[in-house]
Amino acid sequence: MDKMSIFKLKIMNFIIQFLILSLLIYLFDYKFHIIFDKGISGERKIIIQFIANYILFEPNNITDLYFIYFSWTIVSLIPIFIFNDYKKAYSMNLTTFFFPNFFFYVFLYRYSPNYFHSYFQILIFQTVILGIFIVFFSLGLSLLLKKIRKPKEEALYENLKAIEQKINTKCPHCGIEFNSRPKYCYNCSNKLITEEINE
Repeated sequence: MDKMSIFKLKIMNFIIQFLILSLLIYLFDYKFHIIFDKGISGERKIIIQFIANYILFEPNNITDLYFIYFSWTIVSLIPIFIFNDYKKAYSMNLTTFFFPNFFFYVFLYRYSPNYFHSYFQILIFQTVILGIFIVFFSLGLSLLLKKIRKPKEEALYENLKAIEQKINTKCPHCGIEFNSRPKYCYNCSNKLITEEINE
């Protein structure tokens, strides 16, 4: 797979993850409560609130905590199964997690500084813990799946090797080897497979 295909696959993965997150937020009508500074415009409030719903939860609300962790667990499964590689899986999940966090903190700092400074420690703690959870979940499940798949892949490889050895043919007249069972030698034109063998 070339770099362009991998890039396109990552973009598609990113879009799918955000669509699933958006669908979950809509279906469960989830909303993180923010006390905005006075003077902030309605459009900016909507943007910041929209991004916050993807990543934050009320510290004292166990339901919100479960929802956010459940949502990110679901979307983290996508790159784990698509890429079948623990490095690509956790880097893709971290990339997806990074984007809403980056824009949320930048916009909040710029347009609602009082709230940002008052709650920054609580918010960043939640972000770091969720980020660590995503990394460990991605790594753990990817490595577990790799361990489960490995014996199956090895068995398949051995079966293919056995089939290859069965179909190998050597001409008794000139000694040339074939990776098939031809009726005649392409080198000396002598017959290789007798009627008995065919039967």
